[in-house]
Amino acid sequence: MLIQLAIRDFAIVDALDLEFQAGMTAITGETGAGKSILLGALGLCLGERADAGGVRHGADRADLSARFDITAREDAKAWLAARELATDDCLLRRVVTASGRSKAWINGQPCTIADLRELGECLIDVHSQHAHQALLNEDTHRRLLDDAAGHNKAVAELGELHRQWHALRRQYRERSENDEERQAKRQLLRYQVEELDQLDLQADELGSLEQEQETLAHLEESLREAQFAADSCDHDESGALTLLSQATQRLSRVPGSDRGSLSEALVMLNDAQIQLEEAARELHYYVESTELDPQRLAWVDERLGEIHRIARKHHVMPEELHDLHRRLSGELEALDSGGDDLETLRARLDDLRQQYRDAAKQISETRQRTATAFAQQVQEQLAFLGMDKARFAVDVTPLETPQPHGLDRVSLQISANPGQPPRPLAKVASGGELSRVSLAIQVVAASHSTLATLVFDEVDVGISGATAEIVGQLLRRLGSDAQVMTVTHLPQVAAQAHQHLHIEKRSSDNETRTQMFQLDDAGRVRELARMLGGVKLSNQTLAHAREMLAASQGSTH
Repeated sequence: MLIQLAIRDFAIVDALDLEFQAGMTAITGETGAGKSILLGALGLCLGERADAGGVRHGADRADLSARFDITAREDAKAWLAARELATDDCLLRRVVTASGRSKAWINGQPCTIADLRELGECLIDVHSQHAHQALLNEDTHRRLLDDAAGHNKAVAELGELHRQWHALRRQYRERSENDEERQAKRQLLRYQVEELDQLDLQADELGSLEQEQETLAHLEESLREAQFAADSCDHDESGALTLLSQATQRLSRVPGSDRGSLSEALVMLNDAQIQLEEAARELHYYVESTELDPQRLAWVDERLGEIHRIARKHHVMPEELHDLHRRLSGELEALDSGGDDLETLRARLDDLRQQYRDAAKQISETRQRTATAFAQQVQEQLAFLGMDKARFAVDVTPLETPQPHGLDRVSLQISANPGQPPRPLAKVASGGELSRVSLAIQVVAASHSTLATLVFDEVDVGISGATAEIVGQLLRRLGSDAQVMTVTHLPQVAAQAHQHLHIEKRSSDNETRTQMFQLDDAGRVRELARMLGGVKLSNQTLAHAREMLAASQGSTH
């Protein structure tokens, strides 16, 4: 349940720290005192949309936090544990800057606004003063019945089935319309891939072929020049080795002191002879071991020609063919294996449709069963609220077109006069009747709620007199099982509360501020008297308030 609410620089509040207790808490104050500020601050902590206009004039930011006791809230603890957040406490915090930006935290850890909203749905249930207007919308009727049936999870799963079914139906329709084009693309891809398969170009083959072609094309010339070089080195009459040998012999016979001066040159000539002999051997080996291969050259030329021809056909460079082959093969594989044929899609579509209809049928049966019990419970509350002649009904009829929420149209109906058949609320109930019907439905809906905190924002609007006292008794009864907070203008309702919080606005020359505090018994009497008789409190009004409080508290303990 909600145990603390802290408000800083929000609207006309500079600082407000509130503590809440179990049972029923009445929140009262004059019109414009700031009761909506309290609910607005709580709403922001629960993930409602932020507005820079909510920041107090002159302040940089509004800072709001709400602390909940989640000892008995296993769903909230599971939500926190799933996100590795502490589960021994639940503190929601929201900061809104004067520029309109907002940040949020859960137990001190930054979070998204969606996280606040999702966790808030596990903690608190707000019933608005405009709920009777929502009752004119049949979507509200269905949600109320589904809440009472307790199958919201099943309805959500049905919605997902409906989404999958319709997504697959669109896919099937598109596939049917585009199947001829798809088959043509598959045929073209298969032809292209088979052609590239036959070519079987390896990743580094093109460069090797071009290098080999260059070598083979100039091989005859290379052999001729190598033979000439080898012949030039030989020992024949004009060969370099013969001439070098003659030069070495003649230098070695030089007499006298000049022979020493030529010794270094002689060494070099000997070394040159050795190098020349090795070069001659290498050249002769090359000439003798190398053979012209015109057939190989023709094959290489033909292979390169085929590669270039297919590259031109696909409008790519020859070196891009290998990657093209791999990409087209992937596209063909995706078409062959990733895309189901029409028969397979049809079977999946039929299966999803049957799953949807089976699930929708179960939900319809649950709605039909719940409708009778829900109508009876609302009927009892209407009698308690002075509409004992009214007849309330929940009409569940089949829809022609399947919807995400199922196959049912749910309509809340009422007959305010005996002998008249029930008709939709929008066509029958007057303003005052609609307020009481709305309250009866909300009380029943709240009784089905598993949340620990219920907030009623002026749901008693349009009600007065003895009926107002009954409304207070209903809310107090709810407060015996849950924390109930109600914003009210009716003293008959406020008198029934276990606790009473009063909001007031105080103005000075420079500013206006809102304050809230819990009333003691004497304060409650004064506030009830104000609500009964206005600003001037007479002894008679005070006595009436005192009697009202004593009777309400005594009769409901």
